[in-house]
Amino acid sequence: MKDGDLDSVDRSILYYLQQDARRTSSSDIAKQLDLSSSTVRTRLNKLEESGIIRGYHIDIDYDLAGYPLYTKIICTAPVTERDGLANEARKIHGVTAVREIMTGKRNVYVNAIGEDHDDLNRIAEDLDEVGLEIVDEQLIRDEYVCPYHGFLDAGDGSPPVDADDGTER
Repeated sequence: MKDGDLDSVDRSILYYLQQDARRTSSSDIAKQLDLSSSTVRTRLNKLEESGIIRGYHIDIDYDLAGYPLYTKIICTAPVTERDGLANEARKIHGVTAVREIMTGKRNVYVNAIGEDHDDLNRIAEDLDEVGLEIVDEQLIRDEYVCPYHGFLDAGDGSPPVDADDGTER
C-alpha cells in the first residue's frame, strides 16, 4: 500500500474506527460494510503495517481525572530547529500533545494539563528552557473529537445513510 492509496473499503474502515475504536470490532465493521471479518482484519493489518493507522488513542476527560486546567500554548521556533524543539517539548511533564505548524511565526502548538496554575507556569518555564518562545496561551474549556466524514464521502461530504432507518452508518 503506497501513501494515499486507499480504496473505499479502507476509508470506511478508518471512518468506523474513528467513531469508537475501542468498542468497534472487525466484526462490527464487517457487518456495516457487508464483508467478512477476516477481510476487515486483513485490511486493518495492512493499514497498521503501512503506518496509516499509527495507534489507538484514549480520549481522556482530564478534568474528571484530576487535572482541571487544560491549555494550548502557542510557541515560535526557528524553522531549522522546529522538529527538534517539538520533540523536546513532548518530554515535559504535563504535555499531552505537540503539533508542528508548517507556516507562520506561531509554528509549535503544545497542549498541556495541570492541577493548578503552578503546574502550567512550570510547563511554560520548561518550554522556554528548551528554546521555544511562547507567543500565546489559551485555557481550554473542552475539546471534542469527531470522525472525518470525508472517508465515507458520498460526493456531497455527508456520511452514508442506512436505507433501513435513515441513520448514519
